[in-house]
Amino acid sequence: MGYKILVINLGSTSTKVAVYEDSAELYVESINHTPEDLKRFSDIWEQIDFREEKIAASLENHGFTLEMLDCVITRGGCCRPLQSGIYVINQEMLDDLRSEKWGVHPTGLGSFIADKIGKKHGIPAILADPPITDEFCELARFSGIKEAPRISSFHALNQKRTAKKVAAENFGRDYTELNMIVCHLGGGISIGAHEKGKVIDVNNALDGEGPFSPERAGTILAADIIHMCFSGQFTENEMMRKIKGGGGLVSYLGTNNGREVEERVQSGDAYALQVIEAMVYQVCKEIGACACVLKGKVDAVVLTGSLAYWKLITGLIKDRVEFIAPLYICPGENEMISLAENAARFLYKQEEPKNYP
Repeated sequence: MGYKILVINLGSTSTKVAVYEDSAELYVESINHTPEDLKRFSDIWEQIDFREEKIAASLENHGFTLEMLDCVITRGGCCRPLQSGIYVINQEMLDDLRSEKWGVHPTGLGSFIADKIGKKHGIPAILADPPITDEFCELARFSGIKEAPRISSFHALNQKRTAKKVAAENFGRDYTELNMIVCHLGGGISIGAHEKGKVIDVNNALDGEGPFSPERAGTILAADIIHMCFSGQFTENEMMRKIKGGGGLVSYLGTNNGREVEERVQSGDAYALQVIEAMVYQVCKEIGACACVLKGKVDAVVLTGSLAYWKLITGLIKDRVEFIAPLYICPGENEMISLAENAARFLYKQEEPKNYP
């Protein structure tokens, strides 16, 4: 019998719950939350009890109790920048998350819920490779404005796991021996330059940098944003919505649903196709930039995330970037299994947790 691991991963409008026995999935469920569910909360922190109840109900519906579990792991949120690895959730981490000093995202709620479950049932509460994983080289921190340094914010969990998988399965080598460019193509798009096991540069996929994506604007001309902010037409919240949640495909096509857009393209919607081609164009420019960061010494370009299932997108990317390095396609977000694998390594003492902060 292996360890029973509860995995939780909170998004803006969903709560993903799973139980694994070591790295074998016993069940997984994605609970969607409607605008009506969430509009009664004035901020995300008021959602903690609501989300915790949904998790408990999911476990009960699938025949599990919290007493059966050996560990709970979550994705983590916007605390202070950390090295890649596994961390035991502690009060200082929770205080940093609640301060919103390093940003705010619903993923951070998972740390509070995991901590409550862990304390109540006497099991470890941990996280791994949170979105603010920071392995930047020093030159990558310069933005052009001293008061606004670039920060690392990306899909670290899936990028790291996918890079390790490609290194082992396609090269028979360790991730720390290779240079890769890894592209997470999902609701947000992050493209990282992985040098010998460290992501030394990556676009900030949350707050407006890099390619536009299904729901995020990516890099926008700063002067245009300034003019919009001072036009008197938009509130701060409305402008933030344009950057994340209302940008990208939502802005151009009115939806962030990749399958819906794919159907429109297949039905002959020429404008939808042009928007997808433009998004891919920007993705490829970012891949090229990462190739320069790695000085042209690139062993692989890797595509992952939900949009990597769409052959039109992967084909267009391949056409533009395969001159850089061999292209590997590993579709899917893979966050739940990645968290379970990290928890199993922790429980079997194959990897020591790092200290926060």
